Amino acid sequence: MSNDTFDLNKDQLIKQSFDQMDVHLQGTQYSKAQKLALTCRILFDNGHDSGLAGQITARAEQPGTYLTQRLGLGFDEISASNLLLVDENLEVLQGDGMANPANRFHSWLYRARPDVQCIIHTHAVHTAALSMLEVPLEISHMDNCVLYDDVAFLPKWPGVPVGNEEGALIAEAIGDKRALFLAHHGLLVACPSIEEACILAIAFERAARMHLLAASAGKIQPIDPDLGREAHDWILRSQRSAVGFAYYARRSLRKNEDCLA
Repeated sequence: MSNDTFDLNKDQLIKQSFDQMDVHLQGTQYSKAQKLALTCRILFDNGHDSGLAGQITARAEQPGTYLTQRLGLGFDEISASNLLLVDENLEVLQGDGMANPANRFHSWLYRARPDVQCIIHTHAVHTAALSMLEVPLEISHMDNCVLYDDVAFLPKWPGVPVGNEEGALIAEAIGDKRALFLAHHGLLVACPSIEEACILAIAFERAARMHLLAASAGKIQPIDPDLGREAHDWILRSQRSAVGFAYYARRSLRKNEDCLA
């Protein structure tokens, strides 16, 4: 059989690449708690630090429960051993301390979106700065197309998100998309895996930084919608998210080995 690919069209080459990814790209063997702890450390290392603000959660095995970090600990202090298991009412089922009361909207979103396995909410600095302008995040570069047409926008700040009203509002605002940009607040990512959520949260903050840089120099030009969607589907593959997460995990573990404990 000939290995000559120069006569294949783009769709055929994309399919061939996807088939190769299925064979060659492998993820990690970490437990769910370890992945969540790694996500906290990875995001801290990638500009998502905002003191004690923000929450990262993942569905647990028992329906209506999820893992989250303990209130009072920063992302750089989270380990698999100090995570909490909570129910939808934020009652602690396992672990010491209390969950962030703002986690209430996570419970609403998990109820509304059975496909979601991990939720990340942070006040990363470029995202937070852009949120002050009350404008949607513009996706106009190939690297950011993992978020193309996948970011909802909440233009009005509802206040501190500890009430059921905010939970219902946020769950409705995100709809079926993977991300939500909250004016005067920050970002929210809701994905079918911890790995994908981590990668998209990193991409979101980078996209916000690029938006601010480009807008300071001139008018951002939109990309062709068909090409944006093509790039979205090309980047957003479970195998790519898995190996991307594995890369960030290796980089983080060089100085954060304690998070796996």
